Order: sequence, then C-alpha cells, then structure tokens
Amino acid sequence: MDKKKVILGLSGGVDSSAAAIRLLEDGYDVTGVFMRNWDSTLNNDRLGNPTVNDDVCPQEVDYFDAVNVAKKLNIKMDRVDFIDEYWNYVFSYFLDEYKKGRTPNPDVMCNKEIKFKAFLNYAFKHEADYIAMGHYAQVKREESGKTHLMRAVDTNKDQTYFLCLLSQEQIRRALFPIGDMIKPDVRKLANEYGLGTASKKDSTGICFIGERNFHKFLQNYLPAQPGNIETVDHDVLGKHDGLMYYTIGQRKGLNLGGIKGYENKPWFILGKNIKRNVLVVGQGEDNPLLNSNRLIASHVNWICDEPECGEHNYQAKFRYREKDTDVKIKKLDNGDIEVTYESAFGVTPGQIVCLYDKDECIGGAIIEEVYYNDEIRTVFND
Repeated sequence: MDKKKVILGLSGGVDSSAAAIRLLEDGYDVTGVFMRNWDSTLNNDRLGNPTVNDDVCPQEVDYFDAVNVAKKLNIKMDRVDFIDEYWNYVFSYFLDEYKKGRTPNPDVMCNKEIKFKAFLNYAFKHEADYIAMGHYAQVKREESGKTHLMRAVDTNKDQTYFLCLLSQEQIRRALFPIGDMIKPDVRKLANEYGLGTASKKDSTGICFIGERNFHKFLQNYLPAQPGNIETVDHDVLGKHDGLMYYTIGQRKGLNLGGIKGYENKPWFILGKNIKRNVLVVGQGEDNPLLNSNRLIASHVNWICDEPECGEHNYQAKFRYREKDTDVKIKKLDNGDIEVTYESAFGVTPGQIVCLYDKDECIGGAIIEEVYYNDEIRTVFND
C-alpha cells in the first residue's frame, strides 16, 4: 500500500521538527517545506528591526536549521515564497486595522490566508494527501469525513485560538502531529533524534516577521499622529505617540503617574476618540469602563455546524492564553453574532473572539463593538 504523502511546514523550530519525527514514525511520506513570507528589504522593514544590519537574517538562520533537520531525518526539503500573498492578505489587513484605531491579530489571518490556504494550495498542486503543521491542536475525524478542531493536550501551549477562522475543508486536510504532546516531551523527542532545534528558543513577535520595536516598526508604514491623553471628563494628562500604538486595557507605556489631583492608582486605556485623535484613560483595574458583558462580532466562521443559540452555554477566549469565559451566542439577521457573558476585562474591537464547546473549538469571529448592557465601550465620540 502506498504511503500517504504529507507536506509539512518545516519552520526551523523544535515544534515542526518534532512534527516531522511523529509523521515519519506514523509511516507517512514526508516532504518538508520552508515558507518565506517576509522580505525586509523589499518591504522597507528598517525602523525597529534589530537585525537589519546582520550578515545573516533570522529567517535565513531558520531556513538553514530546517535544512539540517531534513538532512538528519532524511526527508525531502523545498522552499516556497508567499511574500506577495502575505503582504496582500495579512499585512495589508494588519495596517488597515491599525489605521482604524483597532487592534488586529495577524497570526489568525496568517493561518487563514497563508499556512492553511496558500500553503495548502501549493501542497495539493504537489499531490499531497495532507498538510501538517507544528501547531498545538488536535483534530477528531468522523467516518462521514466531518472533522472537528480540538484543544491540544498541552493547555498552556494550545493554539486553537489562532486556528478558529479556518474552514472545514482546511481543517479536514490538516494534521497536527504534536497536538497530543506537552512541550517538554516535544523537546525530548527532538533531542532523542539528535536535532539541533531541540534546545532552540521559541519564535516570538509578529507571524513570519519576528521581534520588532513595535512603535518604530509601524512608522515604516503608517505616519505617527501624536495627540492628547485625556480622562473621560476631558482632563488632559499628557501626550500619546499615535492611537495605533495602544490597545484597550493596556497599562504600560503611558508614562502617567503622580498627577496632582488624582489617586495613586495605575492608569489604563479605556478607549479612543478617533475624530479628536485622543487616547482616553482611567484609573484602576476595577474601572467599570474596562469591563463589558456583550459584544457584536462579524466575519463569523463555524468550523463544523452552526451552534445552538439561546440558553446553551459555550466558552470563549477574547485573547490568547486567557481563561475561558462562559458565553451565550445569538445569531443576528445580518450574519453577525452577539456574544453575552457575565463580565470580561479589556475586550477589544479588531481582536478575535474564539468560541468553544468544552474541548472543541467551534469557530470564531472578529470583534466589532463592545458593550456593558446597552452602553458602548472603547469608543468615545464626544
């Protein structure tokens, strides 16, 4: 019987390295493919780039690490560029959201448009049966072919939040070989096979771009527009560098403290007045304007079937790695959803609400508006 062919996204990190081992142990015909999605020179990525003058950029280091893994495991290795696709479908979205004063999640769009779309199309042009990634997630397949996206065993590393906008077809064609492993065992497996990536640090920063000085990085593409930092009552407390640099619930980086007439409590970002270019702040983590109990979300994606609405309880994450929040879901006539919950801190327009039914990730949507009962949060237009 012919082996099933799998094309694996081999990134040069330990997770995809261990994924390659697991696929080989399971008897698949494996080809590793390194994706190159960002060109610092072509994309004018200079300000805020700590490696811009390095002889070998981190992306090339990752590529050579991936090549060495492929050689060690005796698997075929290719390289593919999705630089245009990444700019058009991920980075342009990223910039457009910041122009609107919102907080996007490029990692979610990177999975939707690049890893599980452009890469998937590439794989099936090369006659693959499946693609595979080193994500911490699991799939459960029914005999009918329907596929469910499930949380990873390692709850601290679970990445289903970043996969919640994938379609049934994308999930059905995907394998997650390390989804039933915990991180220490992933490193142990890579070490047992003598892979140099076993002790390599995890990648951080923007998907496929990496660590950047965020303020300076955005200045490569968006002009900074400084303005006032004000209270809800319009007391001017200081200056901000540009609304795009701040997100709801943020505490650090405001440079406010010891202001006469105010309590000695930390300041938090409550929202933005886009028309006046004002950053609105308030004191205390318990500030009622930081809490909401209802949101409206668009671009709704259900991975399998649409969920029951009404009184059925689901769980949601409004940010990666935060605790689940119990929610109820209501479908609106325009295709959006209303998600209600008892209370949550710092829910932010532009971010993703990822929805679960216990251990199954059932889908997600983009947060548009945030409310406490009927009172809107985060937007100040007076």
